[in-house]
Amino acid sequence: NETIQDILVRRARMEGKNACWVPGTDHASIATEAKVIKRLKEQGINKSDLTREQFLKHAWDWTEEHGGIILQQLRKLGCSCDWDRTAFTMDETRSKAVIATFCDLYRKGLIYRGLRMVNWDPERQTALSDEEVIYQEEHSHLYYLKYEVVEQPGKYCIVATTRPETIMGDVCVCINPKEEKNQWLKGLHVRVPLVGREIPIIEDRYVEIGFGTGCLKVTPAHDMNDYMLGQKYNLTIYDTFTADAHLTLSGLEPEVFARVKQYEGMDRFDCRKQIVEDLKAAGLVDHIEDYTNKVGHSERTNVPIEPRLSLQWFIKMQHFADIALPPVMNDEIVFYPAKYKNTYRNWLENIKDWCISRQL
Repeated sequence: NETIQDILVRRARMEGKNACWVPGTDHASIATEAKVIKRLKEQGINKSDLTREQFLKHAWDWTEEHGGIILQQLRKLGCSCDWDRTAFTMDETRSKAVIATFCDLYRKGLIYRGLRMVNWDPERQTALSDEEVIYQEEHSHLYYLKYEVVEQPGKYCIVATTRPETIMGDVCVCINPKEEKNQWLKGLHVRVPLVGREIPIIEDRYVEIGFGTGCLKVTPAHDMNDYMLGQKYNLTIYDTFTADAHLTLSGLEPEVFARVKQYEGMDRFDCRKQIVEDLKAAGLVDHIEDYTNKVGHSERTNVPIEPRLSLQWFIKMQHFADIALPPVMNDEIVFYPAKYKNTYRNWLENIKDWCISRQL
């Protein structure tokens, strides 16, 4: 990486261009915090026992130590940087530039704050970008649960899920209107197992024909795709997890809370085990299958992420995609290898707003 940059800037100078390579280091706050907390634990110190000022001193000590190491590595590589201009993302000059740019984009209507679904790290309790989510293959289970049909007592709609702990937030079951085997469910209602909430059967072509039972439980607060269905059909949203991924049920209907209050405060994975046992005892598990799927983990802490509704700052990316796409489509920008033109085009044509806020 550094060698390529060095070659390019030296070549530019040999061509008579006024080329300056400015060395800089990034604060990487979330990663830095994780490293600092780990070192403090090794010293027998808990972050929660420190004041903000005390923790910041440890963080700055780490930054100065490791930021210096990075710059020394660049020097040893022989990188032809202008060392007198060395910059750090949190120094005074850069901080002023960040604030000025943020305010400028906000005034232009390109930055906004909103309650949106984000990737959430429950351990660090911070939002993550899509790039910071690492998908890992896991061997788990697919639970086939029995939702009793309200209008036809004794008959059940079978719903498959990998996350039975989220049923407290179920607001409907969705079927594909073209799915033959589920035609009998149209216009009916089902009762969420253990929870007791009566929810409607809705129809949307989002549900893939022929996949599983064809019946999808919709929990808008805890799944990206469910959230989109919730927005489309103006569904109620029950957020049943705290920031550290424990069950919080106080926002449910009083009669529902009375039925499930024993799960209040439980860790998400402990709740999964307990609720499966309770569903079995109630005869509401049709069967369980071994299942291999890819689960998103935080790049920072390696814990499974939670899709979570959170008030965050976003940049509207469509504006920038509209600027960046035409030169590619008109072959003004050439890719090597050429196949990456399609990758780039696909990315810009399916762009999403960028979550730029982080919590520490």
